[in-house]
Amino acid sequence: MNYKSTRGNAASRASAQAIIDGLAEDGGLFVPESIPAVTLDFIRGLQPLSYEERAKAVLSLFLTDYTAEEIEGCVERAYNNGRFDAAKRAPVAACGATSVLELWHGPTSAFKDMALQLLPQLMSTALKKTGTKDEVLILVATSGDTGKAALEGFRDVPQIKIMVFYPEGGVSRIQRLQMLTQEGTNVNVTAVRGNFDDAQSGVKQIFGDRPFNDELQEAGIRLSSANSINWGRLVPQIVYYFSTYADLLAAGRIEAGEEIDFTVPTGNFGDILAGFYAKCMGLPVHKLVCASNTNNVLTDFLRTGVYDRNRDFYKTISPSMDILISSNLERLLYHMTNDTQKVAGWMQQLRETGRYEIDADLLAKIQQVFWADWTSDEDTKACIGEVFAKEHYVADPHTAVAWRVAEHYQKETGDAHHMVVVSTASPYKFNGSVLEALGEKTGGLDEFALLDRLAAVSGTKIPEGLASLRNKEIRHDGTCTPEGMEQSVLRFAEKKNS
Repeated sequence: MNYKSTRGNAASRASAQAIIDGLAEDGGLFVPESIPAVTLDFIRGLQPLSYEERAKAVLSLFLTDYTAEEIEGCVERAYNNGRFDAAKRAPVAACGATSVLELWHGPTSAFKDMALQLLPQLMSTALKKTGTKDEVLILVATSGDTGKAALEGFRDVPQIKIMVFYPEGGVSRIQRLQMLTQEGTNVNVTAVRGNFDDAQSGVKQIFGDRPFNDELQEAGIRLSSANSINWGRLVPQIVYYFSTYADLLAAGRIEAGEEIDFTVPTGNFGDILAGFYAKCMGLPVHKLVCASNTNNVLTDFLRTGVYDRNRDFYKTISPSMDILISSNLERLLYHMTNDTQKVAGWMQQLRETGRYEIDADLLAKIQQVFWADWTSDEDTKACIGEVFAKEHYVADPHTAVAWRVAEHYQKETGDAHHMVVVSTASPYKFNGSVLEALGEKTGGLDEFALLDRLAAVSGTKIPEGLASLRNKEIRHDGTCTPEGMEQSVLRFAEKKNS
């Protein structure tokens, strides 16, 4: 299977090369030329399998230039490495009539681990397959979780360096500590004096600067991405939608062929887009519910057809969703229209004016699959408290956004399909907000006292990756303006690993 650009002005290529390149040369995102279809027997057959075996089955449909042995090696090194604290990797918890897909049992306690433990293996294998001799420099813009997960995944991987930009003051204290203490001879963490969109736009601009890229390539360095603009980041996420359905079947919570709903806390639109691919492949999904916080640009788009980032930016208690430019929406627009010229035009309008508008027919087509709503910080905290009181389940703020929006959806539409709330982070990553939502006083407590307090209140164990931060030294202190990102990249690119 080959991959082509959403904007139509780049050569198609096999998955290994698409994963190395990250972004198409015309600025578009790589998408599969066709979406593989599966049968209900395929889905039923996943029930007795381990997560690793399920991953191999799904990935082999998309990564057709990788051998079965290569995919197996990548998957085993990613998931069967002792770094996940759940035997099922992505377990499904039952909370009354709702199921909760827990995607935060990896080394950094966030859903990004599900993809970013695998992407380095896919990329390292791709470099060998294609005979690439250049060093690859991974550039990442993060709103919190991607950065640490990418740093951990790519740490000390041969032939690859990684540089992470995060918005100064725009991530939680735990997220910041996770990144600044990151070990590895090939890693760099730099704070950008701006918000996430400044960091993400800066990274995209660097990718699109041909003279700068040519200068790096002359030095034997090529840029790539670990953000979900990279197909190798997105394809692993399709797996856990299939895995969830298989687990619900095995538990007797649904019947084979029964359609279910997923509510996904969404910022960059990658996690929910993976669910869209699963649905297109034949997974019985009825509705994908897009849940936003106060930065509700996606809610407005999915309700009105107008995407407009020209609005106030809010820092919320669910910072990984504090995003106004949702990159993966471009892939959805391509698949819904199959028109690269239209997609390129909309992206140009977004770049030049900050907005674009789709027609009513296309909006109606999108709304057949997606529903959207948002919730405030106050309501998010109220949801955390209510869920704990009713189910004794501790939800982080991103999960609570999804939970509340799922309630809105079911109340407004009367939809009775089985609902899966996608839980994207451990509550321990946002301990202060969670404790306040549970009625606890947090004043005067440092980050580690907050961890201990949440463990005492919830009766759950602090994830090892967070507990170990107590004794780690700060290793990164770089800062730059959005305009200075390119020079920061150049300095790190030229630095020899120590």
